[in-house]
Amino acid sequence: MAKNTICVWYDKDAEAAARFYAATFPDSAVGAVIRAPGDYPDGKQGDVLVVEFTVAGIPCIGLNGGPAFKHNEAFSFQIATDTQEETDRYWNAIVGNGGQESECGWCKDKWGVSWQITPRVLSEALSAGGGQAKRAFDAMMTMRKIDIAVIEAARRG
Repeated sequence: MAKNTICVWYDKDAEAAARFYAATFPDSAVGAVIRAPGDYPDGKQGDVLVVEFTVAGIPCIGLNGGPAFKHNEAFSFQIATDTQEETDRYWNAIVGNGGQESECGWCKDKWGVSWQITPRVLSEALSAGGGQAKRAFDAMMTMRKIDIAVIEAARRG
């Protein structure tokens, strides 16, 4: 296990979520699946308790902790994309697998985990500051999934 690992709480589907992420994002994989050595408040001995996984190179563990805590937008994975095809592929994988669209490049997977599918051109425009940042920001504020061509046009003014 890595020295610093993100722990993501799931009700009971950590393994399914980890396998979906591994199938969807490059540099992602499922590692150890650890089963409960005894009964616990929201599970039984032998149930999947912890799943070690990597998402786009980031080490994580999924903890099947039960329904006590729910995900919200205070935590999200941000995936930088280079093309519209890549943006569409990730967005459609998440939303099309029981997920939900939100605004400004945000969506949630079917387990309630938030994702930002962010084209690099948007990040670059916002970092540039000035008029191009304002135009790109204003364009982004009208979108759900980010449209790279619209952001590029906004940058140029």
